[in-house]
Amino acid sequence: MTDWINLDALWKIVVVGLLAGAGLPALFAVGLRALNPPTRPGATATSGAAAAGRPTAGPAGYAAAGLCFAVVLAAVGWGISVIVNHS
Repeated sequence: MTDWINLDALWKIVVVGLLAGAGLPALFAVGLRALNPPTRPGATATSGAAAAGRPTAGPAGYAAAGLCFAVVLAAVGWGISVIVNHS
């Protein structure tokens, strides 16, 4: 540690910044992807998702998406509570 830079605090800030700055949006994207699985190869684009052979999310997709969204909402709620309680 130097007089100008506190390396211990710096790495903590970088880790929290990466988790909150890139981790939460990435987790939200994973939840959206779980709700909208990719199209099977060879499926034709006609009217309606069922007619095109587009797969549905299914129970596992809904559960994974719900878990991802719950974690993101919990992180947002925790951040708001920290801001409100420390002001």
